[in-house]
Amino acid sequence: MSSVVKSGRLSSTTHALIGAGHMGGALLKGWLSGAGLDGVEPQNILVIDPSPGEAAKQALGLGVKYAASLTKGSASGLKLCLLAIKPQIFSKVGPGLSDVLPKDCLIVSIMAGIPLARLEEIFPGHPIVRVMPNLPAAYGAGIAAYTCNGRVSEAQKRMAEQALRAGGKVVSVASEREIDMVTALSGSGPGYVFYFTEIMAAIGADLGLDKALADELARQTVIGAGTVLTHSDQTASELRRSVTSPGGTTEAALDILMAKDGLPKLMKDAMRAAFRRSQELGK
Repeated sequence: MSSVVKSGRLSSTTHALIGAGHMGGALLKGWLSGAGLDGVEPQNILVIDPSPGEAAKQALGLGVKYAASLTKGSASGLKLCLLAIKPQIFSKVGPGLSDVLPKDCLIVSIMAGIPLARLEEIFPGHPIVRVMPNLPAAYGAGIAAYTCNGRVSEAQKRMAEQALRAGGKVVSVASEREIDMVTALSGSGPGYVFYFTEIMAAIGADLGLDKALADELARQTVIGAGTVLTHSDQTASELRRSVTSPGGTTEAALDILMAKDGLPKLMKDAMRAAFRRSQELGK
């Protein structure tokens, strides 16, 4: 790869992205699209990842810096460090980062399940923001919820929100427990929608439709429904009722889905499992 930084001071580097996989890469794409980081040029961004994804590779052509690891020289001057690594490897990666990051550098973590207490243990004295984004951030259509420790200033909150806004909407929550709830809802939510789309397509084919056609119908139906939600002022419940004619086909299907042991129970069980797993990841 080109633009590799091996050592030395990067005086113009103010923002570091640690981990450029799916989510890190998604936010990076948002930053470079102009959706966020006002006043921060590509050359001000340093990506750290021993195995960078496609988004990071493409970013190099726009002037973003890259290195396999962070050093004191490359960390000097950093104002914000976004942690987008897998939570399972944080214990191995975190201490090394702590050794080289400036003490006033804002730590923004999108690692699922890693609580503020654990982050403060690894990054003592740092202002820290804990975030739960979701995958549509790659297209500027995501939503991220955040909470922070007592060291984060109002200016740093604005800086964090600016960095996260590259991926879509940003909301704050009052308690850290709510971050685990957000993880179960919007953080993992795209996976639920993808699976629901997969099931609809499979059953369409089982009914006798050509598989490719069933895939296209299911995919576009979910895309279209999302578009309606985007442009309508009605709630999801109101929209559901508006397309459910008494005695019609939608009502017949919803009678099954909305039964006592139907979709509500399954989703409750599924989201509670995600909530519990989010808490477990932080232990």
